[in-house]
Amino acid sequence: MTSQLHEASQPLLEVRGATVNIDGRDILRDVNFSINHGEFTGLIGSNGAGKTTLFRVILGLQRQVTGSVLVHGEPITRANRSIGYVPQKVLFDPDLPIRARDLVALGADGHRYGLSRRPRALHAAVDEMLDAVDAGSFADRRVGGLSGGEQQRVLVAHALISRPELLLLDEPLANLDPGSVEEIIALLHRVSQRQRVAILLSAHEMNPLLPVMDRVVYVANGHVASGTTDEVVRPSVLSALYGHHVDVLRVHGRVLVVATALPVGPAPSDQHPEFVVE
Repeated sequence: MTSQLHEASQPLLEVRGATVNIDGRDILRDVNFSINHGEFTGLIGSNGAGKTTLFRVILGLQRQVTGSVLVHGEPITRANRSIGYVPQKVLFDPDLPIRARDLVALGADGHRYGLSRRPRALHAAVDEMLDAVDAGSFADRRVGGLSGGEQQRVLVAHALISRPELLLLDEPLANLDPGSVEEIIALLHRVSQRQRVAILLSAHEMNPLLPVMDRVVYVANGHVASGTTDEVVRPSVLSALYGHHVDVLRVHGRVLVVATALPVGPAPSDQHPEFVVE
């Protein structure tokens, strides 16, 4: 009943007026958006736009100069059990002697010191999470020997076993083949719906996410625009975000964001003035 009241009364996550400065440079400026329970949100922006920095702010690992981050209306703290996280570019040694099921179990008891016998309930929970991400068939294989898509499934199960209400995924589609991209997106959408987990997934390409996104948080030039895809991915909104004219083309169900003009004022070194974002 308490969680139902939370869902009805306020957003799960709120970022209010957050500005982040690193080494004298504003990486993010006056960021505002919210995520509701069970929503699938795409965090879209080019490489270097500040997506990972925003994740670090939400996780309580990066302090903001101004603003606040709230979960259930309360200030965020480190190791918040309401938030799960799948980092970018996790590299596993092929010879690492850890099975997929062992890695998932560490998501529940990795904070404990020493060796102890895992309770039967944990074994059941591990099997449940592996089944939820369709990873049961390779549960006893070494993680380092799995394909990229299989490793992503295991990492998602690892994050889910602590029963978070919000799951952050940092570029989980990078370096996956198109077939694996479709499988992972469908998997995450199913998990979000069945387990009532809100998802914030960062990517530089939005098109694979269009069928499942409830809303988009678009990051460019240190600023953020949020809302539904139709509300945000428009020439007027993105032109204001980038500080120069942007065209939005819709072709055969795909969205192309195209800009060729130089931005107004100095642009960060990692933001290219000529680009196409799909």
